Amino acid sequence: MFRTKLVRTPARHSQGVAASSPPPFGNARLQRRTGDRRFLFYDSRMLRIIFLLSWIVCVFAIRAEPAKSDRHVVVVVWDGMRPDFVSEERTPTLWKLAREGVTFRNHHAVYPSATQVNGTALVTGIYPGRSSVIANYAYRPEIDRMHSVSVESPTVVAKGDELSGGKYISVPTITDLLQRAGERTVIASAKTVGLLLDRHVGVAWASKPMSHRQDADATGITLFAGQALPRDILTPITAALGPFPSVRLQRDAWTTKAVTDFLWKDGVPVLSVIWLGEPDLTEHESAPGAPPALAAIKSSDENLAVVLAALDSRVARQTTDLFVVSDHGFSTIGRSVDLRKILTDADFVAKSEFEKEPKPGEIMLVGNGGSVLFYVIGQDTTVTRRLVEFLQQSDFAGVIFTKQGLPGTFHLNDAKIDNPHAPDVVMAFRWNDSKNHFGTPGMIDADWQRKAGEGTHATLSRFDMHNTLVAAGPDFRRAETDNLPTGNVDLAPTILHILGIKAPQEMDGRVLSEAMVNTDGVPSGRTTETKIIEAKKDFTAGKWRQSLRISRVGSTIYLDEGNGAFSRTGD
Repeated sequence: MFRTKLVRTPARHSQGVAASSPPPFGNARLQRRTGDRRFLFYDSRMLRIIFLLSWIVCVFAIRAEPAKSDRHVVVVVWDGMRPDFVSEERTPTLWKLAREGVTFRNHHAVYPSATQVNGTALVTGIYPGRSSVIANYAYRPEIDRMHSVSVESPTVVAKGDELSGGKYISVPTITDLLQRAGERTVIASAKTVGLLLDRHVGVAWASKPMSHRQDADATGITLFAGQALPRDILTPITAALGPFPSVRLQRDAWTTKAVTDFLWKDGVPVLSVIWLGEPDLTEHESAPGAPPALAAIKSSDENLAVVLAALDSRVARQTTDLFVVSDHGFSTIGRSVDLRKILTDADFVAKSEFEKEPKPGEIMLVGNGGSVLFYVIGQDTTVTRRLVEFLQQSDFAGVIFTKQGLPGTFHLNDAKIDNPHAPDVVMAFRWNDSKNHFGTPGMIDADWQRKAGEGTHATLSRFDMHNTLVAAGPDFRRAETDNLPTGNVDLAPTILHILGIKAPQEMDGRVLSEAMVNTDGVPSGRTTETKIIEAKKDFTAGKWRQSLRISRVGSTIYLDEGNGAFSRTGD
């Protein structure tokens, strides 16, 4: 049995992301200067002494630069894996790994509980509003004025970087930071989300010494949905494994083998991320707990076993910290809601794409499964207010966020999704804890893209917001559970801490110090609390009320769940 860790009062000292590193004196240009000085001759004894002392200081500084960590970090993502499906019978490999490490019982996705949003949070350590990736699908008129965009599409990413000076994701990812430090990284994803994890392959970082710069394939490799950066890395992989498969389960196996058999051929890099598309893809077409979904979970467990065997064969387990994490949970659709028709029938001009130049007051609807983004063209206040009041009196709205903080709503910043590109209104659909046909709890209303009975996510349901995290390795405790709130936003600062890399700016996430060795088992210097915020609005026909449960550890917040309902007068 796991030992349950109690939530205790915080320790007396604070926990930083990592200690500051000495300046990088060991660069080629400094070495050339030092070498030149060795050939100078001074008659003055004092100058010789000064020279000798200076030379000693330089050499000391070079040697004082911390050695690169002998640690490796491997992150294996099981897309859409709910924690309640981890068991000795269903996932024997993950179950055994959990017994060797730490199980995080109160782990969280960021909202919206969707893949691209959480993939970005995993590698940046910041909330969606700060990263600029706030949904899987968004309306970015500077990129495409007539349609919503898929935020991880290569053409969209390239255009976003072009328009923002390389800041489509507004902060460096951990792959950026590690490559700048001269370390090698591998990103391999069966889905296109891999591009967001490392889109800068091929960049020669200015901070690297000129004489030590390497080609892109020496420092960073990205595989995503059968594509690759750099492109020529794909040739030997496809020659041995064949082209990227069309069958979903085979895509995960192909991606895993591409890493273990090829990308690790010359050694395990300092950071590897392997993103499996299952069980998410199968759960979307079936449902959580359905036989095909359980088979997809088994497949992910088998791919994890391949990764562990590869580490064992390279005698790398002793120096490798392994994270198995999911991006979000999953729910079953109880009702599919055609918002385009509903809003059109209510005399709104609502579109999921524009056929001609959009006019002020028109609404661009962008569905994300369990949440919908509403962009009111021209930010028409009257239309926005009428839209919000219509949603508040509906039978499908769960929680409503607005850019203006309208009555009866929460501000976008309460969910950490406010930024210059944010929509005017975001609505998470309503949910409940009833069970589907397979006995799995968690039913939601969802947008028009999938039918009732299928699976999806991105609401504020606790079944969507709570996801899986297990960590094991030399820096983590053994056979323990962490019951404190944790989240996907915590992985980046924790990984950098393990590898001894200091982030250039503060992250929103925290180092998971309470789960690590050589600590007292509590988050150092951090207080914990949970609160519920509410918003309500009275109407002639009844009352709208919504709530949001938020946990906090230090300055890091986690959204536990949120829901709402309209109660008619007399009900």
